[in-house]
Amino acid sequence: MNLDDFKNIDMTPEEKIKAVSGLKEQLEENFVILGQLLSEIKRNKLFKHKGYKTFKEFVEEEYNFGGSFASKLVSNYNLFINEYDLDEITAKQIGLDKLNMVKPMLKDATKTEVTEWIEKAKIVPTAELRDEIKELRERNKEKNKTSKEIFVEQYIERMVTAFNCSKKELEFKLALYFQDEDIEEIKDVVSKKQNRYEDLNG
Repeated sequence: MNLDDFKNIDMTPEEKIKAVSGLKEQLEENFVILGQLLSEIKRNKLFKHKGYKTFKEFVEEEYNFGGSFASKLVSNYNLFINEYDLDEITAKQIGLDKLNMVKPMLKDATKTEVTEWIEKAKIVPTAELRDEIKELRERNKEKNKTSKEIFVEQYIERMVTAFNCSKKELEFKLALYFQDEDIEEIKDVVSKKQNRYEDLNG
């Protein structure tokens, strides 16, 4: 049974809840339909028919799904099927893992960029797609760093090199250094240096 079949059946709340149990055994084959049913159950609060107060409690107890995983199924369905009008066959071709991977990349993306990511997800192998997304995120993170973040990174790197230790060990050494110092005096020095830094760096 495919997504259109489920959409065309007038199911009672109990039947929808029961249908999820049967579909979850073949998750990769049925994740689109599961997303649709769980979306309806969540939106219409059908879990209350079974005496549950929250959707999270319902999916964890009834289906042994993690709440966050069930929410991913729902958000994938709402985003890719409802919003981007992706058909069920294409969604299955891409697969649940790759849809989860590209979803964060679609935030604030243009229509063209969304299409490009979906096309890429169709043809690029999972490991390669994961590496590309990771590299892009790191580039964006580096590009969006503030001057303060760059200053801190450079300072930490210099101190780690000087002490020849890890960042974690450096934290311990700095704690040792500051433990007996006058806090108010340090705050005054830091405040003056911060003002000077912000004057110079805008």
